[in-house]
Amino acid sequence: MGLAQAVQGAALVAPEQFDRFRQHIDPVWVEEAVVATGFASMRRRRLPADQVVWLVVGMAMMRNESIERVASFLNVALPAGTAPKPVAPSALTQARQRLGDEPMEYLFNTTASAWAHRSARAHPWRKLAVYALDGTTVRVPDSADNWEQFGGNPGNGIRAGSAYPTVRAVALMAARSHLVAAVRFGPYATGEVTLAAELWSQLPENSVAIVDRNFTAVRDLLEIATGAKNRHWLVRAKAHMKPVLLEKLGPNDELVELPVTRHMRASSSKPMPEAVRMRAIRYQRPGFRPGVLLTSLLDPKKYPAEEVVQLYHERWEIELGYDEIKTHLLDRQETIRSRTPQGVRQEVWGILLAYNLVRVEMERAADEAGVEPTRISFINALSLIRNAWLVWSTPPLAPGRIPEHLLDLRRHLGLLLLPERRSERRFPRVVKIKMSNYNKKWVKRPRPN
Repeated sequence: MGLAQAVQGAALVAPEQFDRFRQHIDPVWVEEAVVATGFASMRRRRLPADQVVWLVVGMAMMRNESIERVASFLNVALPAGTAPKPVAPSALTQARQRLGDEPMEYLFNTTASAWAHRSARAHPWRKLAVYALDGTTVRVPDSADNWEQFGGNPGNGIRAGSAYPTVRAVALMAARSHLVAAVRFGPYATGEVTLAAELWSQLPENSVAIVDRNFTAVRDLLEIATGAKNRHWLVRAKAHMKPVLLEKLGPNDELVELPVTRHMRASSSKPMPEAVRMRAIRYQRPGFRPGVLLTSLLDPKKYPAEEVVQLYHERWEIELGYDEIKTHLLDRQETIRSRTPQGVRQEVWGILLAYNLVRVEMERAADEAGVEPTRISFINALSLIRNAWLVWSTPPLAPGRIPEHLLDLRRHLGLLLLPERRSERRFPRVVKIKMSNYNKKWVKRPRPN
């Protein structure tokens, strides 16, 4: 049987509860993912590759459930015309190993590119798509293979190092819908700037990237501004940066020039100018220290300073996105599931794909309600979607009632409106509970053979 027939046949036995999410993913994308990466199931197995893709997504969507229960809930392993049968854990493990991580990466990149850029264009700022970029870390299970592949924080002699192997990641996110457009991740020792360098090319033309001040290197700013037509950046200046004043554009608004050192020009693989022209906007919010924003948005009439300051604070949207993934989607679990590097990579792509699927649903609900996507509660939307998956997977559910349940879910999503943002609120950066006073459990880390 050819691959096309196999995928078509699998679609006939796919459970109806996937319909809501499958409508966002072109079936051709799944087929391309398993073919282009060389992991196509050319003969029908108990767990064909396209169904294992959905199993990995389900693992992220139902983080508190075992993989065996996720497979049972989603019925992804059942051939047509048979009664439900339990799937051996070893079969699930082998199916994930056969799939690998490359098809999940391919599928995430394909869907993220389509969804996030479309969303960013639909919610622009002064005709520019708005993106945020920042880094984060993810703890993975304590295994010898994971330590060897990913490593962790070695500590500084005062504070202990990582208790678990740690993955470092940098994400590019559509700031106004939280849809993840692109991600690069690797060992903990890989710097955020190194990972981010692979993402600048993902920024489309007619866009503005709001970045953390860790990414103020001139080569990065030039890469953003020159890589595509009408592509801009916005960042908060570091204290040591001393730009040269060229012209006063208005109150607290200046055209400046940042010199490029001879060493930086010599070490660059591309020609670099002796100085980079930019705009500096000085501002101070009540209760905070004065700050300076640097940007390539040079025209003060087209991009008023007050609006640029307000735009910069949308950088925090990516922090909220990371919180949605770590705290709510992953249920504050200490680590993700996989004990092998390949499994970790596969699972990370599945987590990102699951997060984007929830966010796509939230954006659709926001469109129907006539509000911005950030006005829909992620916590409640995720809870509704999880509950719906569990209900739909519990027999008996007459096929004729599937549309009714889908409509009911959409109706609830439309009611999950959050109040408008209250920018006047202030929250100190403190914690409610200090760390435990118990002694640290010092355990010798497992080492590879």
